[in-house]
Amino acid sequence: MATKSILRRLMMAFFCAIFVTASPWAFAYQSEQVTDGGTITGVVKYAGAALRPEPIAATKDIEVCGRKPQFDQSLMVSADGAIADAVVAIPDIEQGKAFPPARAYEFDQAGCEYTPHVLALPVGAALDIVNSDGILHNVHTYPANNPQMNMAQPGFKKTIQVRIEHPDLIRVECDAHNWMRGWWYVAGNPYYAETGSDGRFTLSDVPPGIYTIQVWQEKLGKQDRKVTVKPGQTVTVDFTMGAQPN
Repeated sequence: MATKSILRRLMMAFFCAIFVTASPWAFAYQSEQVTDGGTITGVVKYAGAALRPEPIAATKDIEVCGRKPQFDQSLMVSADGAIADAVVAIPDIEQGKAFPPARAYEFDQAGCEYTPHVLALPVGAALDIVNSDGILHNVHTYPANNPQMNMAQPGFKKTIQVRIEHPDLIRVECDAHNWMRGWWYVAGNPYYAETGSDGRFTLSDVPPGIYTIQVWQEKLGKQDRKVTVKPGQTVTVDFTMGAQPN
């Protein structure tokens, strides 16, 4: 009997350990005052030749969706090779600066495309899903760590507000317009930045230490780099994507 009790306790401890290890939100980020932080900056570039976005043909609700030309935004590269809409982050940092003041983030459906195409936001923030088109859209998410959403948004329903409770990388599609695709990068800490058309990023007030910095791009995948941050100093970390599968 005693042996069975011991085995039962061991099994419970084993499964609890697995849950804590596997759960992506098992360890919450802790904010603290950072007085000697450093800065990580750099640029994300494409290894191949400059790309020209492929046109997308609107096949439904042409009076709204066909007002202006649409293009595939899955890999936006400038003439000098800079990649836009990549997200650079320190995913596993456990403590550091506080999150920025709370505000509502906006993800708009305008002209039957998502604006912005990639939205990076902190976990738990209010997210306003806006329908600027005045036609029926459908918000269908494909998360890894959060419940799936599949919500009709008629033209009269201007805004739907949601909150994403766990860090995640979520693909968003519209079942009513099958060419519409966007992404939500939901960060579990404030150390993330989205590249603009110049491919540049900056992560500030990083506590001194050694970190794994990661870039994600929807078509090229992920790439990791080790970086050492020294007190009060700036370190440059550049990424080149596309040379090899990620």
